[in-house]
Amino acid sequence: MGRMDLRIFTEPQQGATYDDLLRVAKATEDLGFDAFFRSDHYLAMNADGLPGPTDAWLTLAALAVQTERIRLGTLVTSATFRHPGQLAVQVAQVDQMSGGRVELGLGAGWFAEEHAAYGIPFPDLGERFGRLEETFDILTGMWATPEGQTYDYSGGYFTIENSPALPKPRQHPRPPLIVGGTGRKRTPALAANYATEFNVPFVSRAKAAEMYERVGDACEAVGRLRSGLTYSAALVLCVGRTEDEFRRRAAAIGREPDELRENGVAGTVDEALAVIESFRRIGAGRIYLQTLDLSDLDQLELVAAEIAPHLP
Repeated sequence: MGRMDLRIFTEPQQGATYDDLLRVAKATEDLGFDAFFRSDHYLAMNADGLPGPTDAWLTLAALAVQTERIRLGTLVTSATFRHPGQLAVQVAQVDQMSGGRVELGLGAGWFAEEHAAYGIPFPDLGERFGRLEETFDILTGMWATPEGQTYDYSGGYFTIENSPALPKPRQHPRPPLIVGGTGRKRTPALAANYATEFNVPFVSRAKAAEMYERVGDACEAVGRLRSGLTYSAALVLCVGRTEDEFRRRAAAIGREPDELRENGVAGTVDEALAVIESFRRIGAGRIYLQTLDLSDLDQLELVAAEIAPHLP
């Protein structure tokens, strides 16, 4: 069934400093995990979020020069946050800074309140999807433009004239692009046309299997192999050596043990391993472990020691 990547996924808008994130990223690297990812949000959800948000791409730029091996990326950047040309520059620069370790998860944006809180325009869903599609077009078009040539684009929302399309990313032809979500039509089409990886965030195994099937069908419709994509899932992490330790960790992140067992990589080590294996059986090759308590490095050590070795 192939190897299974384990990636550490953080939600810094809930309350984290850069130093908190650096500590987790260093642990991610030292413990042998595949990647450190973060959300791209500016407003906390059901929390005070102190000391306040950190910018996703500023964070990844700093981590690019303070880590050596791990992949670095967003799950997912909102296309409403940055103009496509600007995002192309930022991602390419961070890719250069990291020696070619960057991955870009990109979505349409959904959290109206954070846009209002920071003065970012939030158009209706149809326009957001249109802008997302054009952003993928522009990113891939700019990065594919040979040096010395210029790039032009005329879309419904964006126009680009006589762009030198610089800088280029370190990775060739471009950094991996991640499309995620559970949309029935436009999301699978976006994944088939642009993505290196398709991700389902926080859904049941049955829903994930359904989405993998839809995306595979969309790939075949455009002449791509179903197996040409990596299929992944994001799931909350809460695991303990004992039942008591698991319940302490659940309490620390304000979640009910039963709910976590239903929705996450959760419970005892054997239970957590069984969840990951069940996702592998439906075609997932990568799991993003949503790590909500950024002070609990012991949990990451437990996963590295007791779970990862059983996932060749």
